[in-house]
Amino acid sequence: MFSHRVHRLVCESAWLVLAAVMVLTFTSVTQAAGGSAGREAQLRQIIAWQVALDHVGFSPGLIDGSIGTKTRLATIEFQRVHGLPQTGQLDPATAAALKTDPENVIGRYTIEPSDLEEIGPVPKGWVAKSQLKRLGHESLDEVLAEKFHCTRGLLATLNPSKAIDALKSGDKVVVPIFPVPVGDPKAAYIEVNLVQKVIRVIDENQKLAALFYCSVAADKARLPAHDGRVICVVQDPWYTFDPEMWKEVKEPVPGKLQIPPGPRNPVGRCWIGLSLPGYGMHGTPNPELIGKTGSHGCFRLANWDAQRLSNMVRVGTPVKFTSQPAVTIAQR
Repeated sequence: MFSHRVHRLVCESAWLVLAAVMVLTFTSVTQAAGGSAGREAQLRQIIAWQVALDHVGFSPGLIDGSIGTKTRLATIEFQRVHGLPQTGQLDPATAAALKTDPENVIGRYTIEPSDLEEIGPVPKGWVAKSQLKRLGHESLDEVLAEKFHCTRGLLATLNPSKAIDALKSGDKVVVPIFPVPVGDPKAAYIEVNLVQKVIRVIDENQKLAALFYCSVAADKARLPAHDGRVICVVQDPWYTFDPEMWKEVKEPVPGKLQIPPGPRNPVGRCWIGLSLPGYGMHGTPNPELIGKTGSHGCFRLANWDAQRLSNMVRVGTPVKFTSQPAVTIAQR
């Protein structure tokens, strides 16, 4: 997935010093010793922390250069599984176990023609959407944010003097660098915590092997009443828009519509269907809203997390649901 042409940047890079100054979402950066060099080191460390968690399958949410509850929960779970003190902090033992690499976590990526081909019209109406062949991204920064699992805000911070959406094939942009992918574990079963809004992958040794964040139904009455299993996995799915299921849509729609595939399809780039009628796990065109807004009943993940989860399951994989607020598999 990350065989992109990315070249690392060394610490002397003046742009990163400026970028670090712009990151105001965490106070430790502004307090770091050593002035601009200290701020640069702190920014690199946080991005490296989030990239490393993403790499081993313990999602920090979107990589944004700011440590929040998602990064800390993923860190605690990683520490628990590896027998480390559960601090939620990037202490030396955790950094060593994660193999964080701050010196090599930022690099220049060359825009490719395929990146620009991911951009397409994004009509607002459902009828207009159904008439397209593919629902592409609205802008180049969205393409890159999905490719590098980060926020558009982080891209802007790392590229303060560039208008990313004006870049052309062959231009360079600064992005997070990911290590060579590792093989994904196979799930014995999946547990969905409806309170934490977290999907946990449990392997054949009954150990927590991966963790992803999701959105759940806004209406509690639509939460699943019992466990289920995976019945299908579909990449680049079409979506059937049923106006009866979307009462909030005021647009006149003649009936059910077939919405074409693409990153902005309502179920994103991947659909994992469940044995519970109408339920599934899937991607989303708006990963920054995961956990902040509710779904109609399905479980929304970032497109890249949905695709990775699909590699871990098979038809028949059990899916369990729990509402325990703070109990984890490793504690049981």
